[in-house]
Amino acid sequence: MKPKLTVSDSELAILEVLWSAGSALNAGEIRNALNDHKDWERTTVLTLIQRLVKKGALLQEKREVFYYTPCIAREEYIRTETKNFIEKFFKGSSKNLAAALVDSDALTKKDIKELRDYFNQNL
Repeated sequence: MKPKLTVSDSELAILEVLWSAGSALNAGEIRNALNDHKDWERTTVLTLIQRLVKKGALLQEKREVFYYTPCIAREEYIRTETKNFIEKFFKGSSKNLAAALVDSDALTKKDIKELRDYFNQNL
């Protein structure tokens, strides 16, 4: 079993850029992609990238400069994080999660109908 990959929100922003790109990017390209919604210094981006490399979340490849590729697919990361969330807050029960969503008014009647239709089609 793989060790649990834990990333901060800032590190996740780096991963999101790479997942969206669909190809390896260098630090400058990552920073440029982040500039739309983050005002991070070059050193901040480099620090976050190095943390992700150290955690095994990014592969670093030397070309004329270093290029970075995620070691985990976005879907796999989401699946793992969702499972961890359900374990942590709902004792591993998806039913308890769904009940909490309904009880908190987070789901509209339309949401519930769409979920029911989804389950009926996929089970």
